[in-house]
Amino acid sequence: MLIIAGSLQVEPAAREAYLSDCEQVIAQARATAGCLDFLLAADPLEPGRVHVYERWESAEQLAAFRGSGPSDTQEVEILDADVQRYLISGVEAP
Repeated sequence: MLIIAGSLQVEPAAREAYLSDCEQVIAQARATAGCLDFLLAADPLEPGRVHVYERWESAEQLAAFRGSGPSDTQEVEILDADVQRYLISGVEAP
């Protein structure tokens, strides 16, 4: 299993439009084989920050989904990104 997590920075005034434009991508990801969770969400304290959280069964399934990447419109909106890929070897209840 792997997790993709971090944050993106967009113009604060454009964040809601950015997230609205991402709804189709979120739906596509969640419908993709191997996607366990996929979310882009507004930070409640920082107006331009968008949280990224994805959980995938395998790197191959993630790569198959990522083949197309973000649209040009979405990519232009991203001012900065701090997103990491975490390889998970085990999962336990909290």
